[in-house]
Amino acid sequence: MDTDGTRNTRDTPATPVPRPATPTGGAGVPPMPPPLPHGVPGTPPVLPPGTPPKPDGNVFLTWLRAPRPEAPPGVWRFGHRPRPEQEPEQIPGRQLLSGALIAFLVGWLVWSLLWNGYLGTWWVLPLDLFTPDSWRQSNDRVANAVLWDSYYAVIALTILVVVGRIGRWGEVWRRYGPAAWRPAAPPTAAPPAPDQDPVEWPQLRQAGVYEAAERLAAEAKAGLMRDVDHARISRAWQGVRSGRHSLATFTGAVLKDGAAACPHPSGDRDLPARYARHDLLTAQVRLGTTADDPRNPYHYRGAGLALGPDLLATSLLAVGPAGSGKTGAVVRPLAESLCLQALAGRASVVVVGAAGAGLGPAESYDVVVRVGHPDSGYDLDLYGGTTDPDEAAAILAEALVGDLADPHPGSDSRRSTTVLAQLLGPFRAVHDRFPSVPELRQLLDGAPGPLAALRKGLTDTGHASLLRELDARERQMAHPGDVGTVLADRIALLDRPAFAPFFDTSGQTRPFSLRALDHPVRVRIDLPQRGHADASRILARLVLAQFTASVTAREDRSLFACLLLDDASGVVTPEAVRGIQRLRSANAGTVLTLRTLDDVARPLRGPLLGTTGCRMALSGLTPWDGQDFAEVWGKEWTETRDVTDRQIIAETPAGKAVHMLRRVITGQAPTARAVTVRQVERERWSASELAHGVPPGHAVLSLTTVQGEHAPPLLVDLRA
Repeated sequence: MDTDGTRNTRDTPATPVPRPATPTGGAGVPPMPPPLPHGVPGTPPVLPPGTPPKPDGNVFLTWLRAPRPEAPPGVWRFGHRPRPEQEPEQIPGRQLLSGALIAFLVGWLVWSLLWNGYLGTWWVLPLDLFTPDSWRQSNDRVANAVLWDSYYAVIALTILVVVGRIGRWGEVWRRYGPAAWRPAAPPTAAPPAPDQDPVEWPQLRQAGVYEAAERLAAEAKAGLMRDVDHARISRAWQGVRSGRHSLATFTGAVLKDGAAACPHPSGDRDLPARYARHDLLTAQVRLGTTADDPRNPYHYRGAGLALGPDLLATSLLAVGPAGSGKTGAVVRPLAESLCLQALAGRASVVVVGAAGAGLGPAESYDVVVRVGHPDSGYDLDLYGGTTDPDEAAAILAEALVGDLADPHPGSDSRRSTTVLAQLLGPFRAVHDRFPSVPELRQLLDGAPGPLAALRKGLTDTGHASLLRELDARERQMAHPGDVGTVLADRIALLDRPAFAPFFDTSGQTRPFSLRALDHPVRVRIDLPQRGHADASRILARLVLAQFTASVTAREDRSLFACLLLDDASGVVTPEAVRGIQRLRSANAGTVLTLRTLDDVARPLRGPLLGTTGCRMALSGLTPWDGQDFAEVWGKEWTETRDVTDRQIIAETPAGKAVHMLRRVITGQAPTARAVTVRQVERERWSASELAHGVPPGHAVLSLTTVQGEHAPPLLVDLRA
């Protein structure tokens, strides 16, 4: 294990571990394989990648004990040093050095005048008043010299302190001294007390579980514990405290397996490789650095920019053209972070993107669904794992024709849902399953053979109410403008030879259902965008609809669930916007990326930007897209100063000399300045600034936490 958290490929077997068909979660205690020989844990960003691990586990201990102070939303808390809210006044360098020199010369002049007696002898009066006469009139020359020299030193030091304060010598030293030319060494904090040391697991000791705490502390000090292990066992302990798991099971697992206790169902204790910088103690992943730009608040400048579940639970929308970094700088780090949290038992993640989009290796996931690929080990459940025909019809209608619904708020696709329910209900009553794609296409087309067979099956089983549903469907087929024709055309996009082995409902394949998000599962779904763009958009809408329906119906919402959709073109519908609005209360969120907001219907752009709490505008945005972001970010009151300078003309020789000296010191001509201060309301980021003022590799990002804390739009360098 490299010190940056990546697994060394030469130490891992080439054959991947088989994945279970239906992943399950919990703090179970199945046997674990022994730790790898290189098993040094953690993700210590303080060390460069490739540094050999220390066998005593100091790297992990340093990571675990590192300070993580409270910080505003989006700040990378690992080793963060808070800054003041307001930027201190910055004096120009030339003016600062000139003032320091003049203060020194003034102090030298004052001391010279005192020493040479030009100002009289009053300054030695305190020595005459507060010292005995015998001291000053002593014949001992050494004692007499020490007395007077000490007094002179006190006077000189007083003058030095006064002129140093006036000349800002401290600021000169901080700005130009030797310490300013070398990087500051990280502070070396004293080892924490045993009851405060996270290595000693004080939370277990306070609960009386001393043996388990001793075992975990010993493995941490020996270098046998990873950051994922620490997060996973902490999550299992939270389950014990909340009553979901028993204390005896937890203690037995820890005493038996140590750092490998309470494993993920896959048995993995880390990812094959890490692409980004993670801190599992705060559940953050670092995306970049907040730029040192005047448009950013001072306390954010230079700080790392990181995201976690507290921000992703409000959903994230990233907009930028191709090549701006949506996938590599945003989606992939977030997917990797959520996969690590899934291994820790704290999250479930579904990543959807085009095949070959670079969303991480297949070994990082438990389930990989490659739609249209003959070697895919998993199938995609077309009906989301539900047995309710009405629910299945609503999800399928959203996927097939959700983009054709009226995009104005308040619209819906109930007609399409009703048409599908009129067919799915009778079919399931007869066959105890939902129809496959070819069977559903025939029913929507109104083929007489399948409809007659379905009618006969309903008659034989005595489902009179379902016969009425089928009769209504047949009557509607005869009317012009029947929505069933549109549904048949859309389902035909999935009835292609490339998709023949998929969407099977007979039980012969391993279909994956998003109802498995009750467990810490890692899922990647590859869409066949090449040659099947319309089908890919249907499948993307299907996954989004199933996700919002599944996570909002969970009973245990302590597990964070997130859907990452690499390209949301054609996916944003009225129902999708309403579904995203419900995710925040379900401890779930989505990450959507778009090349342009033009891929979203105009009436839906405002609701979409208002629904997502985190909004990102990447470099290369068009002015039209920038206008939408500028409107949603709003305006703020700022203080503006109108300065009017009028040059002063000296008429006397003395005045001209003073002006010349002032020009030498300040570098500017003497002027009379009139300053007008006003409070004006201006856009935080204008459309023009977003379109032309964001450098390549940067983005402007605003954040909102689940608790409602806001971070203003920040200019972020995604490459730092």
